[in-house]
Amino acid sequence: MTDLPLTAREEALWRALARLMVSLPRALDDDLLRDTGLSLTDYSVLMHLSEAENQQLRMADLATATALSASRIPRVVDNLRSRGLVEKRRTDSDGRGYNAVLTPPGLQRLRSAYPTHLASVRKRVVDLMDPDLIGPVGKQLVAVAERLYSECKRQG
Repeated sequence: MTDLPLTAREEALWRALARLMVSLPRALDDDLLRDTGLSLTDYSVLMHLSEAENQQLRMADLATATALSASRIPRVVDNLRSRGLVEKRRTDSDGRGYNAVLTPPGLQRLRSAYPTHLASVRKRVVDLMDPDLIGPVGKQLVAVAERLYSECKRQG
């Protein structure tokens, strides 16, 4: 690590990312809630479950995948469970923890929300970017995200 000040370009990038980290989730959340009744958090949980083996994940793994805290994920899952979109089951391996399991209605709800989410992502990000930069910028952001995700997983 270095304590050198940011250059003007680095500072501009950082400030833009900081604004984006606040405003983009709000905008995506507003679009989903208005059109589907699902929050961005709900959508993220359903999406990660849909992509998991047997459409289920341990609660801790789901928290990591969705960047939610270990204390928040049970509340989100319980809310989705009350709407019939997920189930909670004891883990087969040790019987101490719980898995969140996507239900058929949850998968259907995710599929029906996908067009809204896709349109929102296109409108709020993809369509605003230079098409020639999507690949290189995407590659850089993936590298940053993977590094941060790996660090989060190591810290438990």
